[in-house]
Amino acid sequence: MRYLPENPPHWSDLFRECRTEAFHLEVRDTYAVPQESERLRRFLDGEPAQPDEYKNQWVDLMRETTGRGVAVRRIRVVTVPHSDYQRWLLSVTGSNVAAGEDIRYVPRHLAGEVPPDDWWLYDAQRVAYNLVDEHGKPAGMAVTTDPGVVDYCLRVKERLWELAIPFSEYAAGADSES
Repeated sequence: MRYLPENPPHWSDLFRECRTEAFHLEVRDTYAVPQESERLRRFLDGEPAQPDEYKNQWVDLMRETTGRGVAVRRIRVVTVPHSDYQRWLLSVTGSNVAAGEDIRYVPRHLAGEVPPDDWWLYDAQRVAYNLVDEHGKPAGMAVTTDPGVVDYCLRVKERLWELAIPFSEYAAGADSES
């Protein structure tokens, strides 16, 4: 399936089209997602978390997706010690896991070579790259079904999955280091 630049799919469309598995590789230690900035600020200032429509929409989409029997897996390659962003992310990931995502961590120093970009691999057939601008803010997506790109992403996924630590285990270890 090809998408023209003037008519890209919405992320939720890609999940609703997915039939077996959606896998996400995250390789950045910080993200500049405007919808997350206030929640991150609150965390850094020690303020209590507030309800968040942006996060709730994601959790609902994950429940819908996993409820259809689609596996949603994610690996976060992170630098240790964690950036402020990754510390915050660890504190809010439980709701993703409760919605059915299998989220795992690989410390960067153990990961070996990793791609420079984040991507989603859908049904082992389509890759959607998370594009960011020079400030790390979301800038859309690029989608491909190129067999060479898909094969590369599958190999990266398999290699890193063997090293990955499940969220609950990783979070427990991160808490004991604090």
